[in-house]
Amino acid sequence: MTKAKISILLSGRGSNMAALLYAAKHPDCPFEIVLVTGDKPDAPGLTLAEAEGVTVVRMPAYSPKDKSQFYAALDAQIRKSGADTIALAGYMRIIPPDFVEKWQGRMLNIHPSLLPKYKGLDTHERALADGEKVTGCSVHLVTAELDDGAVLGQTEVVIILGDSPETLAARVLIAEHQLYPRVLADFVSREARPDWILDQLRLHALQLPATEERTSHGSPGFAIQGGKFFAMFTHQHHNDGITALLVKTSGEEEQAMLIEQDDDLYYRPQYYGPAGWIGIRL
Repeated sequence: MTKAKISILLSGRGSNMAALLYAAKHPDCPFEIVLVTGDKPDAPGLTLAEAEGVTVVRMPAYSPKDKSQFYAALDAQIRKSGADTIALAGYMRIIPPDFVEKWQGRMLNIHPSLLPKYKGLDTHERALADGEKVTGCSVHLVTAELDDGAVLGQTEVVIILGDSPETLAARVLIAEHQLYPRVLADFVSREARPDWILDQLRLHALQLPATEERTSHGSPGFAIQGGKFFAMFTHQHHNDGITALLVKTSGEEEQAMLIEQDDDLYYRPQYYGPAGWIGIRL
């Protein structure tokens, strides 16, 4: 199994980093931790990561006047590690928009509230002051707006009579440690999920002019409005174990040429194949 490569950014003790690190030790985990770094060279979480044998880079202490140089150097270290995804785990800096743009759609954060409620700091104090009965934590994509990206997962935590910000924070932290590894695993493996692949196909197909989605023999398909199909999605058709996009070729000659060119990618699908359709494995 090819695993996603994760870089973790932290500022403190690194308890969420530890949750991700220990989850990654399971052989079935779809991600591995290739770098742990952050804005404080003496952060305790870095020492723990080093002790566990994870590559650590102790960046120079963050200074607002050197912000651009800091984030340029941070970006270089992350890319050098080979990371394809960034997980913020108690990273207590507002990240500049140009850095966010470079990692758009590939940077996650965990936040101690049920977003969109209580963005920013002092989440537990604010929830208690408002008389909330339930709070929790959220994993979301990072955007230039603070705590505003798409929510990928949440866990509710009940507020108990007599809770203080400290007692509530301790329980929410337990929920964070359970939620973050699961959501990150789902996120990095999404491209292998048939539902995610179909959503991407639908997004692109329906952007074409005068198109509509219809089913063909129970499979999702895309057609010119009132006309013929030009693409179909298949998953486990006749239990063949294949997830694929089906498109029409000019005929058997083109179909055969494509399969000969790359039979790991192209194949002749059952039922549709005799009609000149080619399967493209996804």
